Amino acid sequence: MFQTELCKLLDIQYPIIQGGMAWVATGELAAAVSEAGGLGIVAAGNAPPDIVRQEIRKVRERTQKPFGVNVYYLSPFVDDVIQIVMDEKIPVVTTGAGNPGKHVPLLKEQGIKIIPVVSSPILAKRLERVGADAFIAEGMECGGHVGDITTFPLVPQIVDAVKVPVVAAGGIYDGRGLIAALALGACGVQIGTRFICATECTAHENFKKAIINAKERDTVLTGTDGHFVRVLKNKLTKEFERMARENAVPEDIENLGTGRLRAAVVDGDVEMGSLMAGQIAAAITKIQPAREIIDEIMMQAEKTLNSLSSLKEEAHE
Repeated sequence: MFQTELCKLLDIQYPIIQGGMAWVATGELAAAVSEAGGLGIVAAGNAPPDIVRQEIRKVRERTQKPFGVNVYYLSPFVDDVIQIVMDEKIPVVTTGAGNPGKHVPLLKEQGIKIIPVVSSPILAKRLERVGADAFIAEGMECGGHVGDITTFPLVPQIVDAVKVPVVAAGGIYDGRGLIAALALGACGVQIGTRFICATECTAHENFKKAIINAKERDTVLTGTDGHFVRVLKNKLTKEFERMARENAVPEDIENLGTGRLRAAVVDGDVEMGSLMAGQIAAAITKIQPAREIIDEIMMQAEKTLNSLSSLKEEAHE
């Protein structure tokens, strides 16, 4: 029922991609998601090349199923990571925080599928011309670095702008979100925040508990114009707010954020760490295995679809 074009493109069972979250999307999580039928992603982030290769090999020790690597285009190691992706014959690459256009032809020569994260139809059309295989249309409800358009307006605009498959992201965590994404013309979804609370995710328990305890208005945007980051409120966000009120120079604001994601994910600092999480955090209530998360999503998607079918039948009576 849910074997969409995305499933065929990536050779996966369910149309679910795990978000490429720096420090969070390690080999352990990627393997668990892939083994459960989705597409697990290893996040390269700003990690040195040898660390990226180490995480890739963790995945291969745990599953034979397809997985991908997210390449972060603000990293100083981008070219090295691209080389590792080719050396390791990674089947899928997702990209973020920049234009991967210069690498698309090179990756395609190696038979690697390229799926950029985009927040505008203009960029999607440009990257389709150079050979992108699909797109992740990411609305500003997501955690981490955000654009300025929400998911519901963004997804259909990108679907209408390109001919390749589109994946919806931002504010999606369950089967209802999957059905909504399919209704907007997407072929699948990318889910990030909920997978932070996967049992296999190596993120610190303090970070996971902060997500589970979050309320509906507990995420805020920090950063400077054009470089906003969605996080959970804490002492760090209050410091960002103070600096903004005092018109601090952008460099000082950026320096305040340096190393804060690692502090949250690895060290469990929920006060001065950057707790990157989407607005959907308030809906997440428990830590559970990745397979259970995916099974719940797919069962709820089927239930939602059946409910919609019943409405259609009632309308015709």
